[in-house]
Amino acid sequence: MSQPHRHRLQWIALVALFLALIIVPFMLYGDRVDAWTQGFLESAGGHKAVTGLVLGGLLASDILFPIPSSIISTGAGVTLGLVLGTLVSSLGMIVSCVLGYGLGAVCGRPLAVRMVGESDLARFEGLAARIGTWSIILARPIPVLAEVSVLFAGISRLPFTRFLLISSLSNIGISAVYAVIGAYSASTNAFLLAFLGALGLPGLGMLVLQRFRKGALPGPAA
Repeated sequence: MSQPHRHRLQWIALVALFLALIIVPFMLYGDRVDAWTQGFLESAGGHKAVTGLVLGGLLASDILFPIPSSIISTGAGVTLGLVLGTLVSSLGMIVSCVLGYGLGAVCGRPLAVRMVGESDLARFEGLAARIGTWSIILARPIPVLAEVSVLFAGISRLPFTRFLLISSLSNIGISAVYAVIGAYSASTNAFLLAFLGALGLPGLGMLVLQRFRKGALPGPAA
């Protein structure tokens, strides 16, 4: 069996296991999960300002800590609704991007290597060399690479206004998708959908990125 094929099977097995860990409890304890979730939503709905600050703060600190941003952003849609959830998620992600860019620009490559690892940074450097600023857009929904992309933008001194525009538009789009999933799942009590949606976008992003790593994507250059 070839190495790429073995690697692909490992990823499929990991995703299947992760989905099983989510789906099986819902199947066994669905009523209890729904009851707890409803209670949580009622509590969060009565304190939207606090909920927004907590969720936004978590997303803003994503560059520094291993925050599951896709789940947090979907949770913003669940607890705050479509419009407010999108706003909170977008602002949190934008702050995280600005912090990451600043860290990359001020501290340079040594800090980036310590934060994300040499291999991930080198992999993104190769991608950025081939497809330019499209790499920032494609990396936004993907764990680890999202953080690598903003650190690299600071290290390479990509013009800040250009980086802010590109990353912000990407963040708003991604946040809107997560908020739609979250708000819809809350309105229909289909909370399993929220978890699956939170996993689906990063997975789709990884597939797209894998596709474009094999060839250049036309568009703006870095």
